[in-house]
Amino acid sequence: MLNHSRNSFGGFRLPKQTDMEAPKTSDIVLVSGNSHPELSNLIHSRLGVKASGCSIYHKSNRETMVQIGDSVRGKDVYIIQTGTKDVNNNIMELLIMAYACKTSSAKSIVGVIPYLPYSKQCKMRKRGSIVTKLLAQMMVKSGLSHIITMDLYQKEIQGFFDCPVDNLRASPFLLQYIQESIPDYRNSVIVARNPAATAKATSYAERLRLGIAVIHGEQKEAESDEVDGR
Repeated sequence: MLNHSRNSFGGFRLPKQTDMEAPKTSDIVLVSGNSHPELSNLIHSRLGVKASGCSIYHKSNRETMVQIGDSVRGKDVYIIQTGTKDVNNNIMELLIMAYACKTSSAKSIVGVIPYLPYSKQCKMRKRGSIVTKLLAQMMVKSGLSHIITMDLYQKEIQGFFDCPVDNLRASPFLLQYIQESIPDYRNSVIVARNPAATAKATSYAERLRLGIAVIHGEQKEAESDEVDGR
């Protein structure tokens, strides 16, 4: 029978983890794409995990080639890749890296994608398509078992994935940056660029105890985009 002791809040303290129960960093593999090498290096140094031997290059016809140098069998793989100006290559690199880990018998494959590409194409427009759902299905099919991203364009995008999605918020870090890096920030005003952004601007203004301004106007869509002519 476990011997629990009460803490200062009236609850119970759980027994400490033993070395056998603690997660082993040797079971974690970090694989990085070409989208943001600086971010990958910061994550490696923060976790104290060495970079895996993954080489990504393009052939003469611009086909993407991926080679995983280290063994990932039975390990938890984290693929660090985000969306940049070269978004299509970023996506192909991510999919091929995930599929390479899947076929190499990785235990789990987690995609760390701070900015999810094509996230704004999450609505049907005339004879177009919902590209965000297509991308979500491709990611899951390639082998990704978990997605970690930040500030999705719409929270409902998480429903497109057939795997768990962690939609993290960047606001705590932005607030900390404002408070520490802008000496006279209390004389500022938080501005919402349109009425749709009022809720988010209000959240920032309340936590910083600042005033808020809203630019009046509506973002009108083209009539051809509003009518589904199929």
